[in-house]
Amino acid sequence: MNKIWIKITLPLAAIAMGIVGFMAIKATASDKSDKVEVDSRPTVKVEALSTEDYQVIINSYGEVKPLESTKLAALVGGEVVQWHEDFVPGGLVKRGTLLFSIDKQQYQAALLQAEANLSQAQALLVEERARAEVAKREAKSMPSTQVTDLYLRKPQVMSAEAAVKSAEAQLKIAQRDLAYTDVRAPYDALVISRNLGLGQYVHQGNEVGELYNVETAEINLPIAGFDAMFLPAELAGSQAQITSRGAVSLTRTGTIERDLGIIDQGTRMSQVVARIRDPYSLNTDAPAFKFGTYVEVTLKGATLQDIFRLPQDLVTNRKVWVVNKDNELESRTVKVLREEAEYFLIGNGLNEGERVVMTLPEYPQNGMKVKIAGEQDKTSADSALVAQANE
Repeated sequence: MNKIWIKITLPLAAIAMGIVGFMAIKATASDKSDKVEVDSRPTVKVEALSTEDYQVIINSYGEVKPLESTKLAALVGGEVVQWHEDFVPGGLVKRGTLLFSIDKQQYQAALLQAEANLSQAQALLVEERARAEVAKREAKSMPSTQVTDLYLRKPQVMSAEAAVKSAEAQLKIAQRDLAYTDVRAPYDALVISRNLGLGQYVHQGNEVGELYNVETAEINLPIAGFDAMFLPAELAGSQAQITSRGAVSLTRTGTIERDLGIIDQGTRMSQVVARIRDPYSLNTDAPAFKFGTYVEVTLKGATLQDIFRLPQDLVTNRKVWVVNKDNELESRTVKVLREEAEYFLIGNGLNEGERVVMTLPEYPQNGMKVKIAGEQDKTSADSALVAQANE
């Protein structure tokens, strides 16, 4: 009987002790009826979008080349009697410098002979004109049927006039040949080669040297298709920065001269030409750019109106995340106009003043609720102030 009683009372006692313990715990719990809810929304940083006008910068590379080169040839034959000390490979000569001279004696003699022939022809012309004048006066007293052009000496006068013109032409040729005995630099030039020496006999047409024009240099610049669409409408005459990279970087200002008007069949690139004045700095203190130097050319392209400039890491598959007015994530498909360094230039798909997400949560979804960094801290501070006021 006692065992049965024990089996009944022990479970009842355990239940009673559990109820008493629960009541004790409940009695010691906080009296606050409101509990703080845990905010599980991810926190993101945002920035308000604003449009801007952006000047596109186009970079290209090319080789500095002379505007023109000249292969010197002797226009008259003769013995070389002198040549300039700078007329050697690598020499720099100014425009008009006497490069070399050919013996002048035979050409001076030819000039004297031509002058004499001209004087003789002119004298004959004067004589024939005088005879024609006499014949004209005599013809006044003669029947008109007897007066002919031959009697008036018109053929003789025309022949004398032709002889004068021929003598004048011969004189010009003699003067030209004499002038050709002195060969001068046609422009400020770099001497590339010289093929003559003192006492050497050169024949007419012999190549005796080669010059490069150093008054102006040109650079052919390939422009890729994605850059060509941003070239300025007024390309010719626009400035360009030309930089030579090396142990020391050198920079000069040049101009864009022209568009070659063709697309290279191999590279599918357009071609524009930049120019540098006085590349060897004969007349300035600017750094010299030697022919063959490989340079980087930077020129200003078109100005894009009302575009957005965003870091590239914010644009994925041409989509950008923004936060709407309800603090929800939204993805926007955008049009990327151009890549500039670490930025994308966005044409459309976004609106002025929208908040673009700078730090995305791990798994962003359209409609996901988020907290805005900065606003969260402000809200917490405001709540704390309200709580202190209520106390």
